Amino acid sequence: MHKKSIEIHETAFVTSTFRSLNEDLSRDVYAKLWGNSRTNVLVEKYLNQVCEEEVSAHCLRNRFFLEEIERLKPEVLINFGSGFSMYPFLLNEHMINVEIDKKEVILYKEEKIKEFQKEGKLPKRTIYFIGVDFSKDYVDVLLETLKTIKGSKSSFILIEGVLFFLSRKDTDKLFELFSKLQEEGDYVGSASFQNDLKNTQGFKKLLDFCNNEMIKTEASDWQTIEDDFYTKNKNYSLENHQDYFSLSKKYNNQVKLEKDLILNEKFYILKKIV
Repeated sequence: MHKKSIEIHETAFVTSTFRSLNEDLSRDVYAKLWGNSRTNVLVEKYLNQVCEEEVSAHCLRNRFFLEEIERLKPEVLINFGSGFSMYPFLLNEHMINVEIDKKEVILYKEEKIKEFQKEGKLPKRTIYFIGVDFSKDYVDVLLETLKTIKGSKSSFILIEGVLFFLSRKDTDKLFELFSKLQEEGDYVGSASFQNDLKNTQGFKKLLDFCNNEMIKTEASDWQTIEDDFYTKNKNYSLENHQDYFSLSKKYNNQVKLEKDLILNEKFYILKKIV
């Protein structure tokens, strides 16, 4: 965390800080455990330079998926690109949790969670930590590992804050893995942006911020996904589709900025049908 340039996985700290800034909205009372001074400076800069409503946006995303998982009551929650999300501690204690992310993130998270539990800051949970490089050939080994953990139990796969950074080829590979792992009646929760976002002032501000603080990048470097990626998937049916504005209405969050200035993320719940 001492480098000037932000690495992709460091956005996990930023996301946790966003969730911690409005616990009533996010329902995440543990996100604050990941706070640190470097991230606080970065968050303030991000909110000033990109979009002040990103706090509400991330809190609503967490709230939506948390309550969907509570409603659907899967026996196993598998979180791809888990970052420092705290779903295992916000959900039923009997649920089996699988946290998947880059190895450096997973090793750090597992170590810190054990430390927090020892200090009495977190309750005990059943969690499997798996480090993966999504850009490499990982599918077969990961699939067998997950099948062993899941067995015939019902599952919910969550993938949020990840697809924006992946290629379509890697995304297709992930969803093929999901289909091979899951059985009829299982669920996937996904978050992604649509292409029209790239024409907004909000996205242009995000791009400027990334170029100054992270890596040199262009709009074409970031993946956007249209609705038909989800609606035309032969293995899943689209059960629920929300975005920042619909969730703001549902949870009484006041939208302050014009639509063109907001990074409007789309949220999907898919049900395995074959």
